[in-house]
Amino acid sequence: MSNLVKHLTDADFAAATAAGTTLVDFWAPWCGPCRMVAPVLDELAADLPGRATIAKVNIDEQPATAAGYGIQSIPTLLLFKDGKPVGKLVGAQPKAQIAAFVARAL
Repeated sequence: MSNLVKHLTDADFAAATAAGTTLVDFWAPWCGPCRMVAPVLDELAADLPGRATIAKVNIDEQPATAAGYGIQSIPTLLLFKDGKPVGKLVGAQPKAQIAAFVARAL
């Protein structure tokens, strides 16, 4: 995984998503589709430095945040703009679709 992708915890989630555009991947290591999305997110993090933050929340290790946003299926990608959720994608998506999703909030 790219060191450009931030790993968030229940404790730092609000601060990490408070400013700018942040795409958060709610995932788990045992989830096959989540593992398919991971390299796409690494690429997007490299493509969007300074424009958007790409982050991940492991739902097994950070259950409060996942529950707080009603995550029912993984992977779920939530897009935040200045601390507020502005969009949601559920399931593995191609890079072009995820990039377009993020671009709408930039």
